[in-house]
Amino acid sequence: MQSVGTSHRGKVRSENQDTIFHSDEPVGQLDNLYIVADGMGGHKAGGFASSFAVSRFVELIREIENSDPIEIMKEALQKVSSEILLKCQEEEYSGMGTTMVAATVTEESIFVMNIGDSRLYFADQDLVQVTTDHSFVEELVKAGEIDRRQMRQHPKRNLITRAIGAGIESVPDFFELPKKNGYLLLCSDGLTSMVADDEIKELLLDHSQLENKAAQLVNRANEYGGKDNISLVIVALGERGEITC
Repeated sequence: MQSVGTSHRGKVRSENQDTIFHSDEPVGQLDNLYIVADGMGGHKAGGFASSFAVSRFVELIREIENSDPIEIMKEALQKVSSEILLKCQEEEYSGMGTTMVAATVTEESIFVMNIGDSRLYFADQDLVQVTTDHSFVEELVKAGEIDRRQMRQHPKRNLITRAIGAGIESVPDFFELPKKNGYLLLCSDGLTSMVADDEIKELLLDHSQLENKAAQLVNRANEYGGKDNISLVIVALGERGEITC
């Protein structure tokens, strides 16, 4: 199993408030760990929120003695959420928060956690969005008021309904999938708000190296305006030469 990660400021924002982490080696009791977080908040608070959340999440996972990947991530996130809420009481960090999508892979399963609108996709012959956005526009889609093509252009597309901190609900979703050869893509909305799923699929499933796939995805988002920070982690599931495309 191999992974690559990249994070780019984009073409509009003055600061990169995203944070990524990827390890193909064990982290605590987990066989591996992959994370993308997208911070929010005035001044530098958003960047602090995502960086703090990811670093503490990883530290806590290294400390937790448990064999259940979902329980490990759940316990770590609960502690991170509490610590972020305490930080939010300080004036310079008031209102800050972050999304997070995280995944770990065992011999048989893929375990996923998400909160906010950072996503995880699985790609083999097709591209499947595993996570569900915690966002205002996702609620509009569920209500039948807009379709998914309209999400990326909606004026309230950046309004999220769950996050770590930010004074809103901090309950994550968890998913367990059977492991099979293909690719995982964890990404911030700086990618998905700029690049349609069909194009993401095309770039992810081409026959280039992982580093080139990541670079092409970032470049495409920037070609379309790069209005937000663009961060992603790609995980190739299987040994070299065993990835199905």
